[in-house]
Amino acid sequence: QVQLVESGGGLVQAGGSLRLSCAASGSIFSIDDMEWYRQAPGKQRELVARITNGGSTIYADSVKGRFTISRDNAKNTVYLQMNSLKPEDTAVYYCNAVLKQYSSSYYYDNYWGQGTQVTVSS
Repeated sequence: QVQLVESGGGLVQAGGSLRLSCAASGSIFSIDDMEWYRQAPGKQRELVARITNGGSTIYADSVKGRFTISRDNAKNTVYLQMNSLKPEDTAVYYCNAVLKQYSSSYYYDNYWGQGTQVTVSS
């Protein structure tokens, strides 16, 4: 059984910083893409950042230059460093990972974390 556990959310003033972590555990052969999404009240879930197994990254335009995604493959963990936070960054942040697993053969599956609340006060 695979679990993704997020941590690092909280309340911060505008202009402040937070670092989110998401650790995958369980029966994992390897991890492909790892992503951070967020969902604000009344809005659809949106992709914030993605990092491939090779380290390539993409960011939503709204966070470019302020957020940095990184990963530690040895720890099966993805991070999101969030700087210069704005009130509009307030949302529940979710990590998502595409995992390669093995049963009788290799297969890929998609997993979500439980979410962590980020609140930015003005």
